[in-house]
Amino acid sequence: MPFINTPDGTQIFYKDWGSGRPVVFSHGWPLNADTWDSQLMLLASQGYRAVAHDRRGHGRSTQTWTGNDMNTYADDLAELMDQLGLSDAIMVGHSTGGGEVVRYLGRHGTSRVAKAVLASAVPPLMLKTETNPEGTPRAAFDEIRAGMLADRAQFYRDLSAPFYGANRPGSTVSVGLREQFWRLSMQVGLKAAYDCVREFSETDFTEDLQRIDIPAFVAHGDDDQIVPIQASAVKTVRLLKNASLKVYPGAPHGISGAYEAAFNADLLAFIED
Repeated sequence: MPFINTPDGTQIFYKDWGSGRPVVFSHGWPLNADTWDSQLMLLASQGYRAVAHDRRGHGRSTQTWTGNDMNTYADDLAELMDQLGLSDAIMVGHSTGGGEVVRYLGRHGTSRVAKAVLASAVPPLMLKTETNPEGTPRAAFDEIRAGMLADRAQFYRDLSAPFYGANRPGSTVSVGLREQFWRLSMQVGLKAAYDCVREFSETDFTEDLQRIDIPAFVAHGDDDQIVPIQASAVKTVRLLKNASLKVYPGAPHGISGAYEAAFNADLLAFIED
């Protein structure tokens, strides 16, 4: 399997499909690159080079005990970009992966990147604070950590429902999709998954967003139960210099079904514009 090695000895697994202009995907927590397979297939079939990696601690990458922090995630992504020689790239991040993309751009600049896509992404800050009253209370993230430590298998199975909106009336989310969520979640190392909760919930991306000067497409469902839109996408577009926001009515956090079909069309249009 293809891997890159980072300076601290971590092996990062990646997929590299097709050829042409690179489109680089960063996945959400607690998943891995497989969640992007539909988009990788779509773009590789359209003449692009589609690349997606497993974040450290997740999937087929090294199950790291240390380095499970947003700065290191961004540095790992920079290593991937450098070692694969990617330039004029479009970066796409979902949820925590959106934070990873934003931190990469804020920390490493835009010399290799032409555009960015943030889908259901966590920036600018998920945690509720005095200056971020729309955020999610810390108790909710404490419950996530406690749930993983007590019975992570059942916790991930239960989480798949709000993630994909399967707990909403009339939901058509398949059992197979929820089982795939569980399967991928169980591949992440427990320590890496635990640490990542702090990173996606407490990292403030405000300054990173303000540094980004490339065109950005922000996509978010207005029924996102994991990353509520008012605390994330609505604020993000105000901080970016050149961004557009697409709100998907009734769409959940996870990209699936009609939401996925609409997002795929919008993604391709943004890349080709």
